[in-house]
Amino acid sequence: MASSKTSIATTLTTRLREAILTGEVLPESRLHLESLGEQYGVSLSPVREALLRLMAEGFVVAEDQRGFRVVEASIKKLAEVTALRAHMEPFALRHAIELGDLAWEEKLVAVFHRLTRIEQRDGFVPFLDEWERTHREFHLCLVSGCDMPMVTQFCSVLHDQSDRFRRLFLKERPPQRNVAQEHAAIVDAVLARDADRACELLRAHSLQTGQAVQAFMRESS
Repeated sequence: MASSKTSIATTLTTRLREAILTGEVLPESRLHLESLGEQYGVSLSPVREALLRLMAEGFVVAEDQRGFRVVEASIKKLAEVTALRAHMEPFALRHAIELGDLAWEEKLVAVFHRLTRIEQRDGFVPFLDEWERTHREFHLCLVSGCDMPMVTQFCSVLHDQSDRFRRLFLKERPPQRNVAQEHAAIVDAVLARDADRACELLRAHSLQTGQAVQAFMRESS
């Protein structure tokens, strides 16, 4: 029974996280346990567990006597996420390049190939579900060879936090840069085991995305 409840909570966490990332559930929306239970057809226990997990990831906050709500989407919050991501992902990638084996390289190449095929098939594809899933997998694969589970998990949370802002604020604005080319350059440097170049490219890649979103948010405020 406990395993079943855990599985339901895990599934619900994924679905709620995706709803927050895509803007289906807007920033600062109140999250009512009873309403979510009815919407997803589950009891209150897995709803509460899912919300607590999303709290730990920084997507949801608890309010005294008032339940839960989605965190705000502010420039200050994005600046913090961008700075942390630009520090942590290159740190993890440097260790991955040092420690990652052939299996890690092969997985990275395979994921990058899938990402490239989607882009070649569908053209401008950010916000296409298949591209978003593969893009996330690509970034997490880059750092997965570092052999530091806590760091990998933190990078995963930061990536999702960053993507939330990108998907909320840049959906109607095609990138003014060649993101696919940036991905390719990172992969080339990784395969050459050139840690300095790979880490700098990844850092710049993350910073440019964060700065583009910040610029749009300032224009819109």
